[in-house]
Amino acid sequence: MRVSAQTKAATRDRILQAARQLLAEKGYEAMTTRGIADAAAIANGTLFNYFATKEAIIACLASEAIAESMKKADANDRIGESLEEDLFAVIALGLRNLKPLRKHMPVLLETCLSPLAVSVSDESTSLRVNQLEAVESLARKHGFGPLSATALQLYWTLYIGLLMFWASDKSPKQEDTLALMDDSLNMFVGWLRTEMPDDPTAIKPKGVSPWPPSQTS
Repeated sequence: MRVSAQTKAATRDRILQAARQLLAEKGYEAMTTRGIADAAAIANGTLFNYFATKEAIIACLASEAIAESMKKADANDRIGESLEEDLFAVIALGLRNLKPLRKHMPVLLETCLSPLAVSVSDESTSLRVNQLEAVESLARKHGFGPLSATALQLYWTLYIGLLMFWASDKSPKQEDTLALMDDSLNMFVGWLRTEMPDDPTAIKPKGVSPWPPSQTS
């Protein structure tokens, strides 16, 4: 019997919901693919038709959390006074959505998102694409031309480093992460200003130069 797309989507959602519950109750190490399959009321072999590993399931949960933050950001048409400000807001929103997975992020960063990963899952690719598309869109709105592969790779490296730091940040309300994010984005956008051309088709914030000069008092 052919399985409909609607049935596949429902099964996938049950798998993810079961994984969320088991992560909260047992943690990553104690969670098994068989346990997830049992909680989702499917055969263990059926689970592997959707996800190759439990790391891929965590990557999917993270990707969906990031995608949800991107939707919220897209729904807000307001353009901030600087690219740094808007990138900070988007990343902060993403971290807020990733909070339920925070203590499990090291596993994801050591497997699916590791630069040494032998293979890249669709889920980790989706997480990367969601982030880089948001950066590209915001950069254009602030007057920067199409981002080069080098620029995107630099941003992704900074973002992964930020996730690693955030996962173990013990400062009150992760204030150290916010400080690192501020410094990293200032560095990234500062580099863009020296490397990337202005884009005449970009949406410019009213009354704000797309490349405001840095001023210190």
